[in-house]
Amino acid sequence: MEIRNQFKGKKVLVLGLAKSGYAAADLLHSLGANVLVNDFSPEEGNKEAHALRANGINVICGGHPEGILDEGFDFIVKNPGIPYKNKVLQQAIKKDIPIWTEIELAYLVSKAPIIAITGSNGKTTTTTLLYHILNIGGKKPLIAGNIGTVACTVADAATADEVIVMEVSSFQLAGTEKFRPRISVWTNLYEAHIDYHGTSKEYAIAKSKVATNQTKDDFFIYNADQPELLPYVERSAATKIPFSLKGRTADGISADEEMIYWQGEPFINRSIIKLLGQHNLENILAATASAILMNCDKESIENVLSSFTGVRHRMQFVKELKGRTFYNDSKATNTLATKSALSSFQPPVILIAGGLDRGHSFEELRPYMDRVNALFALGETGNRLIEFAKSCGVPYVKKAETMDEAVQGAFGISLEGDQILLSPACASWDQYPNFEERGDAFINAIDNL
Repeated sequence: MEIRNQFKGKKVLVLGLAKSGYAAADLLHSLGANVLVNDFSPEEGNKEAHALRANGINVICGGHPEGILDEGFDFIVKNPGIPYKNKVLQQAIKKDIPIWTEIELAYLVSKAPIIAITGSNGKTTTTTLLYHILNIGGKKPLIAGNIGTVACTVADAATADEVIVMEVSSFQLAGTEKFRPRISVWTNLYEAHIDYHGTSKEYAIAKSKVATNQTKDDFFIYNADQPELLPYVERSAATKIPFSLKGRTADGISADEEMIYWQGEPFINRSIIKLLGQHNLENILAATASAILMNCDKESIENVLSSFTGVRHRMQFVKELKGRTFYNDSKATNTLATKSALSSFQPPVILIAGGLDRGHSFEELRPYMDRVNALFALGETGNRLIEFAKSCGVPYVKKAETMDEAVQGAFGISLEGDQILLSPACASWDQYPNFEERGDAFINAIDNL
């Protein structure tokens, strides 16, 4: 981790505001950098721009002026969501100006060690689970990154006796040069964000940067059950900690039907675990390995595993009502996520699904639809889902116009012992601003029962 005065007198362009851009500009200014902020959003109503100006920082809004890079910059800190095809970034690449995201800045200013967690799925659950274990274990964790708290703000205030548990996306990792966590975690790799990265290979390369700069003194926890990860894993000099669900292994952390094993020795009986699903067992192994490497005691790990029932909107147990159990998996915005959810349940399941129609197929769900006794279909994909469910032999299918209608209908036809699952397999934007509001509507509808 670098000394903080390295930024004094540096000329920096912060491209894009929102939370991360605002935090990066504010921090760099406080460290003595000469900061210019450029945000594409219009001036009117741009609260972040007004706040930075009040602090003496130069801000240009409403577009990207021609020749903005002519002044010369030592580096750029960009909002992670801005693609590299952006004209300013294309010019910067030609001029060999380094392009960072704010997690690079976070690493460079942090006195605390960092545990960085990435993956196509499971990042948030693993990050949250590990945070709780470290907290119970007295390790003074701070949570940051893609999970909602800007990493550089957390890192700037962190002390050497704390530890930052940081969820990092491919968008964030793509903009790193020296970023070197003490422990890195790569939960899995599936095709995603090709519109941003260009190819699946570039997406994987961005993910792999979580461990690129690690040395043998650091640890790299990775999914050994995915051979597609291994070429990237082998490039890291870190001490490798594989995790596997394929039975007891001699190294790393592994699981069979009954036990979790650490370095081949029985460690925790799976019967205590409350979190459902094989995909969540992967997250549990990754979080547990991280906790062990941070010298957390076994009692703290068992305490959390026996009580943690999931992150809000991600296979979240909501409540039991008259013998029916309700689960909120609103974060399942694609068929892969809903397939993972369905694989976690034994029948009978009453599924509430549907949302924005992007034209994608539901065929990945077919092997698990025999667990579904009834489907209530929502949103733009409702009619397509109904036809698909009928082709799978689901006994009862119905279109629902609202979440309240779906929940009331599901409860009305359910029997004691049924599991009512919201796992949409679609984005929410046809009816809700985001998956969180959709999940909250599900919970509210349950409360209304």
